[in-house]
Amino acid sequence: MKLKVKRFLDIVLSFLGLVILSPLFLIMGVLIKLDSKGSVFVKLKRVSRGKGFDFIKFRSMVKDAHLQKGQLAVFNNRQDTPFFKMKNDPRITRVGRFLRRYFLDELPSLINVLKGDISLVGPRPHEPEEVNLYISQYPEVVAAKAGITCLPRLYNPHLTFEEEMNFEREYLERQSLLLDFKILAKTLLKVFKDRPEG
Repeated sequence: MKLKVKRFLDIVLSFLGLVILSPLFLIMGVLIKLDSKGSVFVKLKRVSRGKGFDFIKFRSMVKDAHLQKGQLAVFNNRQDTPFFKMKNDPRITRVGRFLRRYFLDELPSLINVLKGDISLVGPRPHEPEEVNLYISQYPEVVAAKAGITCLPRLYNPHLTFEEEMNFEREYLERQSLLLDFKILAKTLLKVFKDRPEG
């Protein structure tokens, strides 16, 4: 029953969000096109419930940025984890840096929520290649329905991989509608209050 209510809230809130934010989508789309070549949206391969899906985001990097990832691997700031993270990534565009600073690049993923690929709240969706490196150690996290925001996002952005996964496990153990609302509220406060690094 809780899952049905959660799904109902996902549908209602994501639909309302897309309607209310549609003027912002138009503005962001124009800025992205004026700033650099390429499409307004990108579809990135991610994993939710153990299956791959196309994660929709505003494009915040140069066209075909994924082709440069191999060349930049040596600059990975997260060598102790399966995740690729690079400070001052040269592939990020000027508008893209702004979008990322305020998490605006992830707003189109409300479409994924509406479709049922992910939820508003759930473990962070990672790339299939990354998931393959930790699926045996954290199978319950991989099997869970991913979300736009998650418990680890509320904490230090420099969490270790183990700390991040422990928070994901904690969320799955404590999962409730009340916890989801708290995470959503704190995420919104974090967006307006914090100034994360570009």
